[in-house]
Amino acid sequence: MRSLLVFAALLIALILPIVPVQSVDALAPDGEQLFDLHCAGCHPNGGNIIRRGRSLKLKDLSKRGLDNPEAIAAIAREGIGQMSGYGHVLGEGNDNVVGDWVWLQAQNAWIQE
Repeated sequence: MRSLLVFAALLIALILPIVPVQSVDALAPDGEQLFDLHCAGCHPNGGNIIRRGRSLKLKDLSKRGLDNPEAIAAIAREGIGQMSGYGHVLGEGNDNVVGDWVWLQAQNAWIQE
């Protein structure tokens, strides 16, 4: 019995380094997940069901001077006009994740590949 336990311990010691360990970053939500969860209800496919002309399409973003991911992240975090801020819901740093993702989608005309 003892030799079986030693063998099992040795086997575990040999296999454990091979098993990949997920980093904290791998467990963090991505921009698409966060957008779908917190933004897509009012901004499906980058549109805006509340106010036309306030979409997340490149043309509308540019008209309002929102021409970079940081500006979009600030609005996601703090809100603007009728839209409340979502910083407390998104979690620390995730406003930037959403801002980066929205900016990329706007650059690609919200066409999903």
